[in-house]
Amino acid sequence: MTLREQQPYRQNPLLRLSYSLIAPLYDAIIDRPMRDARRHSLRTLPTDASRRILISGVGTGLDLPLLPALHRYTALDFNLAMLAHARPRGKDLDVGFVLGDSMALPFAGSHFDHVVLHLILAVVPEPQRCLSEAVRVLKPGGTIILFDKFLQPRQRAPLRRLFNVITRRFATRMDVVFEEVLTAAPELQVLSDEPMLANGWFRRIELQKTR
Repeated sequence: MTLREQQPYRQNPLLRLSYSLIAPLYDAIIDRPMRDARRHSLRTLPTDASRRILISGVGTGLDLPLLPALHRYTALDFNLAMLAHARPRGKDLDVGFVLGDSMALPFAGSHFDHVVLHLILAVVPEPQRCLSEAVRVLKPGGTIILFDKFLQPRQRAPLRRLFNVITRRFATRMDVVFEEVLTAAPELQVLSDEPMLANGWFRRIELQKTR
């Protein structure tokens, strides 16, 4: 297997470069508008006993200060600059930082109790592969918490699709339909699906692995 097959994000070097350049500015753009939505999205993580939790696509670590401190976390991202910004935010957590690909996770199957996918499915070139990998490393009965922007099935959204031709190369995709991504993971059950921001463009979705 080639390195590109093992780490699919390498197929888009512009995306890797752009996030290295964006890292110092990312918090100023994203943190305040998204903070309450992130906190709300993470509210269903258990607080009764320690679990093993993967933050796949941790970015600059904006989720980390919002997480319950009792769990054991693994924070993965494909970009060293992003991870460098995330590390200080994990100082009060039991967290290990991993350079890796959300579309080819370097973990054994059924390793985690919960997986958090915040603003990552609409960034990766292959969202179906990203979700499939999250399912693979999740224990049966475990949950996946999604927070991202998704088009509705058959939604035309011509401006978003037009800008997507450009933005998908260096920042994020605007054409991802969650219902299409979900077909890659038939073992998942939708527990909840809430509109969050931008008139429902951003959604908070909780999924459970049934087998």
